Amino acid sequence: MKNIYPIIALMLAVCTNGLYAQSERNGQAGATQLLINSMPRSSAFNGLDIASVDGIESSMVNPGGMARTTGTELMFGHTIWLQGSGIAVNSFGISQSLGGESGTVGLLVNAFDLGEFVRTTEDNPDGTLGTFSPTYLNIGLTFARKFTDHIYVGTTVRVISESDPSVNATGVAFDAGIQYRTGERDRLKLGISLRNVGPKMQYAGDGLSFRVPVEPDNPYNSSSLLPAESFEIPATLSMGASLDFFVGSDHTVTTMGSFISNAFYQNQGGAGLAYQFKKILVLRGSFLYENGIFNDQLGDGRYNAHTGLAAGASLQVPFQDGKLDASGYPSYSKLSLDFSYRSTNPFGGTYVIGARIDI
Repeated sequence: MKNIYPIIALMLAVCTNGLYAQSERNGQAGATQLLINSMPRSSAFNGLDIASVDGIESSMVNPGGMARTTGTELMFGHTIWLQGSGIAVNSFGISQSLGGESGTVGLLVNAFDLGEFVRTTEDNPDGTLGTFSPTYLNIGLTFARKFTDHIYVGTTVRVISESDPSVNATGVAFDAGIQYRTGERDRLKLGISLRNVGPKMQYAGDGLSFRVPVEPDNPYNSSSLLPAESFEIPATLSMGASLDFFVGSDHTVTTMGSFISNAFYQNQGGAGLAYQFKKILVLRGSFLYENGIFNDQLGDGRYNAHTGLAAGASLQVPFQDGKLDASGYPSYSKLSLDFSYRSTNPFGGTYVIGARIDI
């Protein structure tokens, strides 16, 4: 247990520092799609499962949790983001244990569908040039490893690509996270995660060029480039804890609480609750709080279309025994169907559906 004290001290330092964070930088970051949680299970917790997340979903919350993978895991997800906005996210992930103390590697791809936009120019402002679809793509590669019986550490390198037919921007983001698990069947969990740390991004391309006359009386034009301002990506620092309560051999209740410090947004905090029956049915719920979350109108002291509430469920079908989980307890290969919902105002909510296979 002595290893837990430095971790608790670090978590308290993070929390104390976060209490003094301000929100003057709201809206000054780009690549904010990095903050969209498109994971079928974690989104039901509003991303508060920093201490308990595992598998490929850890890439979006706390990469240390991926060290819990003991075999092969595949995940597919589809997100309807702010229903009515026309935005969707398609996700695919795979993680693979390298065996023994070699660790786990994982790959997560998020492809954003932003719909179609009318193409206009200064010479054709009426939209007679057809439409175009921007391309947003995030690809994350994670490596995680179990360092002791209680400590799991991981890191993610994520490539960010944003483009349309005339301009594009490419960047890279780094995540790092640690989990500490202890007690009977690892019932107490602590986690810290630092996400979206990286260099500034900048747009470039033909869409930023224009032609100007060489001289007032000269019929020839010269091409000139209007450089775009660089922008930072939305770094976050999160800490959380969870505790399991075992009711007999068939029922498990999990409570969790987390604090999220945003570099370009106001701080957030919340709590979540999960109920599991025989590792077959899992019900989840959570609430994420931030200043102004209870205000009726977006923009009237509230800056987030999501209003805090989230819920979800998983149906897990075991199909093969003989496995052991990362803590050495008996486990099963299984197929899971996952669903989550987050309340919004306006729009019609955010939905995530997905499937997960653990082999």
